[in-house]
Amino acid sequence: MRLHNIAAGLLMAGALTSATSTLTTPAPPAPVAHSSTGWIGIRLVDAPVELRADSRARRYIIDHLAPGTVIHRRLEVSNTTRSPQHVALYPAGAQIQQHKFQFAPGHTANELSTWTSINRHEVILAPHTRSLVTATVTVPKDAAPGEHYSMIWAEMTKDPPPGGGVREINRVGIRMYLSVGGGNPPAADFTIDSLTAQRAPTGQQIVSAQVRNTGGRALDLSGELSLSGKSLHAGPFTVQTGTTLAPGDSGPVTVPLPEQIPNGPWNARLRLESGTTRHTARATIQFPSTAGTAQAVTAKDDISYPAVALLAVLSAAAAATILLIHTKRWSH
Repeated sequence: MRLHNIAAGLLMAGALTSATSTLTTPAPPAPVAHSSTGWIGIRLVDAPVELRADSRARRYIIDHLAPGTVIHRRLEVSNTTRSPQHVALYPAGAQIQQHKFQFAPGHTANELSTWTSINRHEVILAPHTRSLVTATVTVPKDAAPGEHYSMIWAEMTKDPPPGGGVREINRVGIRMYLSVGGGNPPAADFTIDSLTAQRAPTGQQIVSAQVRNTGGRALDLSGELSLSGKSLHAGPFTVQTGTTLAPGDSGPVTVPLPEQIPNGPWNARLRLESGTTRHTARATIQFPSTAGTAQAVTAKDDISYPAVALLAVLSAAAAATILLIHTKRWSH
């Protein structure tokens, strides 16, 4: 048997879900599982109204639910091949380990996956068609508080040709991040602690940031790095995605530079985000001339010009309001 797992960055499409009001989301690019004849895709259709600004709300199932809560979410499964496809649907376990969202093999279950059911275990899709199914999450009344992770998979199997061969299994899925507890959901937050300049044995320059999850929710980090020096500017360079940090976890986020630039020193400005949680930090770095790693430099929080301008505007508005109040008092 040969099993193809799509890379973590492509595996998930979907929407944040809530136990209350939801909206129908525009279709984001669906993750796909390829076979020799085409591919299948899966995405979430519903998202909570209050999280419409969260980019992760269109890709992952993320929610905060009290014990005893039941939610229903619609998923769309699509077939762009030129032949009918039998697509199996099932939940399975996942966990965050070594700063990655890692999937359990096959149908291996965990706590959250046992709370999850799908109204149809299989769909038969004609060529170039799609179908809706419903996933239900039932949180037990005695569920322990904390975060739970799992997957909802869509799987396509191709039997070996007559005369022998291998059975090909392709699957694609949607991540699930579920926080159990009462009251408001835990806040998401992080700090950028340090920046480090590196040079790989191949000569490629890399900037690594040490990031600490200081909030109560898991983070999927993305962003960009800009470098500036004496009359020189480089970037922005895209952060390598795939880093997921559990609450309380700390790990590296890397930015491989696609081109050679002078060693520096450079004023580095790194912007990172996970959903609507965003931070920017600055540090002065210099790349080593040969393969190796420079000393880590403590990063400082960066308040960009727009933020400073906004503070100035707000301060001016507050001053104008106070002046207006005093003027009205004098008029009496």
